[in-house]
Amino acid sequence: MDDLELLLSARIAVRDVLKTKPGETAVIITNPEGDVSEIARSLYAAFVEIGAKPVLIYQETKSQLDFAEDAVIGALQTVPDIYVSMSAQKIGKDPFGQKKPYKMRGQTFSSVADFLIHGKKKTRGFWSPGVTVDLFKQAIPIDYKLLKTRARALKSLLDLATSVHISSPGGTDLTFSLEGRKAYVDDGDFSKPGHGGNLPAGEAYISPVNGSTEGKVVFDGSISTYDGSRLVDSPVEVCFRGGYLTTIKALGREGEAASALEKTIHTGEENAMKWEAEGKLPLGEGLGYKQNARHLGELGIGLNPKAGITGNMLVDEKAFRTIHLAIGSNYDKDAQALIHLDCLVQEPTLTLMIQGKPRVLLEKGELKL
Repeated sequence: MDDLELLLSARIAVRDVLKTKPGETAVIITNPEGDVSEIARSLYAAFVEIGAKPVLIYQETKSQLDFAEDAVIGALQTVPDIYVSMSAQKIGKDPFGQKKPYKMRGQTFSSVADFLIHGKKKTRGFWSPGVTVDLFKQAIPIDYKLLKTRARALKSLLDLATSVHISSPGGTDLTFSLEGRKAYVDDGDFSKPGHGGNLPAGEAYISPVNGSTEGKVVFDGSISTYDGSRLVDSPVEVCFRGGYLTTIKALGREGEAASALEKTIHTGEENAMKWEAEGKLPLGEGLGYKQNARHLGELGIGLNPKAGITGNMLVDEKAFRTIHLAIGSNYDKDAQALIHLDCLVQEPTLTLMIQGKPRVLLEKGELKL
């Protein structure tokens, strides 16, 4: 490897984050594009150094609404110890799991990777959609012990909360219920089977109670769309009623970001019904997937001190002094959609209701632990 700084970050990912052992199998999925391909090759080298058995697979770039190649799904069905998606956008949906979901302990999974990690708990790994070499070198070498402490503290508070109110200088005024929901953490500890998340890591996140979101949110950082993520040209205001998005508008002269967001949601709705008709979704589920394309599926809180707002959502959503809210599918798997669109709010104030009392978690972006 000519880039020793990149190799150092790859070694941190393989040795410290995954805690890879000699002889373990690893499947790395990537695209033939400069940055992700270069990072994937550095990870391959780091696995080889450990004495692991990596396999590196290339496929064409996939969006949120594309299917992965059958050979990619076949490689994952070998149940590797470790799975890494180093994709320019997404790995692609599992055509077999979308049509006939995998089942385990009363849960259903539309992706074999998700099934192996969170269902069978036989595999561990990370996924880094859209990451660049510079961002990988910048945001991987962090204090993972401190990150884990902060993420766990946030989780404990989110688990206790019954509702949340979010405001921001940009105009956000949003509420939703968290009653009965449990939070998740992306803390960079993917050392055991059944664990996985983004790398760069750094967030705590939770699914709002279905149908409970009311108010408006103004996205003033970056947003996700069907063809990746971008900085907003003008802030984007979206309104929710009864848990579902009702309106989208640009707050300013420019409106390309708002239009791209609306187009992506509309495509997610259309494809839900189309895929059911084509047998790519189970019969009778198209309407639910269509409706949930406008549902609020996630609240996430950024915790990576080396992350910044660059237009790359993988890293942006981990930045301090931000939250992200995702339109589309949730993580509790009771509001399935074909899309999951993370969108950023800067300098938020976030207040939880815990045992009938307000608890400020973020105040104008500052974390209050």
